[in-house]
Amino acid sequence: MAARAVVTRQVKPLISVSAGDARIRVLSLYKAWYRHIPFMVKDFDLPRNEDQCRGVLRASFKKNAAIRDTRLIDMFVIKGQQDLKEVVEHWKQTPHIMAKWFPEDNVAEKPKDFISKFLSGQE
Repeated sequence: MAARAVVTRQVKPLISVSAGDARIRVLSLYKAWYRHIPFMVKDFDLPRNEDQCRGVLRASFKKNAAIRDTRLIDMFVIKGQQDLKEVVEHWKQTPHIMAKWFPEDNVAEKPKDFISKFLSGQE
């Protein structure tokens, strides 16, 4: 039986060199989103208030809190910055924001009668 050798790869970081640097980037992204939420609610006339939007923001950041890979953290930070820029520049519209932030509101009601099911292609 041959002994297995442990192979490690040295990878190039995307942006952050250390975990502390990645943490600073994540916190600055969170602060930027947090500060822009009042403008987003007002400009896009969202049917939610600021507290609900801040709760969704907090939940999305806490969902990824267990990630320790610096490259993966950098990738999420870059995507978050891109989303923020799209909202700030009004490249996203209200349905785009609502679909991403509140997906439970976008569940389409299933047809119940025969004609509706037939027209939707279920029967």
